[in-house]
Amino acid sequence: MLRFLWDSVSLQMLFVFLFVFLLVADYMKRRKPKDFPPSPFALPFLGNVQFMIAKDPVAVAQKFIEKHGDIFSMQVGSMSFVVVNGLPLIKEALVTQGENFMDRPEFPANTELFNKYGLVSSNGHLWKQQRRFTLTTLRNFGLGKRSLEERIQEECRFLTDAFRDEQGNPFNPHLKINNAVSNIICSVTFGNRFEYHDEDFQSLLRMMDETVTLQGKIMSQLYTIFPSVIKYFPGSHQTILKNGRLMKRFVCEKISKHKEDLNPSESRDFIDSYLQEMAKPDGREFHEENLIECTLDLFFAGTETTSTTIRWALLFMAIYPEIQARVQAEIDAVIGQCRQPALEDRNNMPYTNAVIHEVQRKSNIIPLNVPRQTVKDTVLAGFRVPKSILRETGKKHGHAVGVEYMLVADLTMDAPYSDQEGTVMIANISSVMFDKKEWETPHSFNPQHFLKDGQFWKREAFMPFSIGKRACLGELLARAELFLFFTALLQKFTFQAPPDTILDLKFTMGITLAPRPYKICAVPR
Repeated sequence: MLRFLWDSVSLQMLFVFLFVFLLVADYMKRRKPKDFPPSPFALPFLGNVQFMIAKDPVAVAQKFIEKHGDIFSMQVGSMSFVVVNGLPLIKEALVTQGENFMDRPEFPANTELFNKYGLVSSNGHLWKQQRRFTLTTLRNFGLGKRSLEERIQEECRFLTDAFRDEQGNPFNPHLKINNAVSNIICSVTFGNRFEYHDEDFQSLLRMMDETVTLQGKIMSQLYTIFPSVIKYFPGSHQTILKNGRLMKRFVCEKISKHKEDLNPSESRDFIDSYLQEMAKPDGREFHEENLIECTLDLFFAGTETTSTTIRWALLFMAIYPEIQARVQAEIDAVIGQCRQPALEDRNNMPYTNAVIHEVQRKSNIIPLNVPRQTVKDTVLAGFRVPKSILRETGKKHGHAVGVEYMLVADLTMDAPYSDQEGTVMIANISSVMFDKKEWETPHSFNPQHFLKDGQFWKREAFMPFSIGKRACLGELLARAELFLFFTALLQKFTFQAPPDTILDLKFTMGITLAPRPYKICAVPR
């Protein structure tokens, strides 16, 4: 009888049955608590994949805001996201209830390369411990002090000399700026700077830049969503992993050299300080893997974000020559041409300070912030954001939900069942930096946003370094670098588009939102 029934079922019917079964199982897996934030239409199995692979995810998020309000949810593969928007709600999530959204989610590339160590990917006590040690060490090596300012000023001289060598001809400033900015964090981390013609270091910077750009490619995003499947395919994600291993090798070599000539009673840089901490009896969580990841985090974050902002700044100056001329007039009046800019000049240069802030606002290089993960059940704007979606749906619908989840996970080769799988929270910084309620002309490059009665005006809606306890630990260093590099360059050069060239503000989306490669003329003043 069973054989007769089997023989009578066509292959097409079997496929239809299997497809319907998977659809039902997928629906059951994606059920959310009734008081979960609203969500846009999601494709079966894929979810809101259009958000992850969009060339402009900020524009996609804006459409969702217009339809669903300042808090909405998304499902991408097996991951549940809650996106918060607007100043009041982001302050609520990152500051008032910041302890509830303190962790970082586990993304495949980060986990494979960094294994939950370091400053960016770690969580809980480990993160607090590594951050506290790093901040203390950076202060010991000059953060916020005159000594570090002098290092930046020295690098400004090297960079202006490199720009002068171009003799006013069109050139791409990207790698020169990368090298200059990177040298500041390298001098603190590795104890030395690197010459602009150092081929090995230039190769490392190109590799880092490639990694940043490739993060925005479709295969990299699909690897984040479906790692168990995509890991077997070629694509940008494989290059990211390869580059990550090579950068780790570079750091490992630096650590090995430090071990060879380490003086226990003297610390030359961050690596020395960490090695000394590792040698202490209570330094159990200070081990070499953590040192590698902390060093890479400092090197990567200390280079990419500031360098990208300076590239935007030069582009804005070339596109808006009247603003550039006004900055130069203030530089000439306050500093002149005979001495180098210093941080103490910043208080006397409100317009230049406003321009730098407007560059950061308008370029908006980390538009969706660095993702967080819910560490405990939280109510936000009247909606429940649970630590575990599965646990919440399981309470309502019984143990069968967990079985369905495991079944679908197995069938789709997605993440395995785990009650620890939390809700990912994204604070959409763009919704604040371009909010028409906060800014008079949000979509225009307008330094007047940061001026009031001729004086610099600090705005609460300005948050390029994020806010709360997991805000950027390098903010003080970045702000010093931006002011000194920007004023040093505009003191010596006027930036112009090459002949017969029209510069634009189109961007490339990777880890950061960066200007597309461009050439510019640095005309000596």
